[in-house]
Amino acid sequence: MSRFRVEFYECLYARADALFELTDAVLCADGPVKTLVELSLALEHRRGHGALYAALDR
Repeated sequence: MSRFRVEFYECLYARADALFELTDAVLCADGPVKTLVELSLALEHRRGHGALYAALDR
């Protein structure tokens, strides 16, 4: 699993840290994610909501 995480991280371009945390938040969610706000409040996404939107805007 750690190899997968490293290889996945290397595939990300700009704002890789924020996108990686966003991915962790989606994968650790208790169920379907309905809004980006839910993800920005998840423990796995340690950055603010601005970083989340900036990462997705790229």
